[in-house]
Amino acid sequence: MEYGNMIEARFLRRINRFTAYVELNGQEEMVHVKNTGRCKELLLEGARVFLEEADKEERKTKYSLIAVYKGDILVNMDSQAPNQMAAEAMVEGKITEIGEVDFLKREVKYEKSRFDLFYQKGDKKGFIEVKGVTLEEDGIAKFPDAPTERGAKHLRELIKAKEEGYEAAVLFVIQMKGVKEFRPNEERDEAFTKALREAAAAGVNVLAYDCSVEVGRVKIENKIPVDLGV
Repeated sequence: MEYGNMIEARFLRRINRFTAYVELNGQEEMVHVKNTGRCKELLLEGARVFLEEADKEERKTKYSLIAVYKGDILVNMDSQAPNQMAAEAMVEGKITEIGEVDFLKREVKYEKSRFDLFYQKGDKKGFIEVKGVTLEEDGIAKFPDAPTERGAKHLRELIKAKEEGYEAAVLFVIQMKGVKEFRPNEERDEAFTKALREAAAAGVNVLAYDCSVEVGRVKIENKIPVDLGV
């Protein structure tokens, strides 16, 4: 996945879920934050951030905040990127647990949920729910960074799909390099962690992949071990 015109700035402060101020060319500039999560460990005053210039003149903000340096690690924090990256990786057959597929479609409704990906492979059909991960602690990638009732609901729907004969997977896209393992963030969301363990026990495939992150490009790269803590 590639971005358009990118420019470096210095992070100042977040105003709300959607907007923040950065210092750009010696001036304060309000920018759109493309991640509604807390991201408190990333969006620190003085952090180096990278912005994508918008191609729509009618937007209130000229730039979107795409990536941030956490120490020496560049983290992509665009919450829309994981779905696109996952679709690209599936087309390329890079998600090795699933392999090459015959048909792929994004945003497919099932029961009361809308899963990110639907695929067909021979006579098999499957759903994949994609979760972007930007939280890292001591080399461990964790999800979520805040309670997500919607996330637990998706897992319960994946269990139901599995029981009805579909293949089912949840794919955690870790939007950085340098992590050694993925774990559910039980400290911040016990309900999601419980649902994830139940999904795994029901046969839902729990997958985690890291990404190669450059200033104007991000791509799913390597499989990362998953520890569900059970």
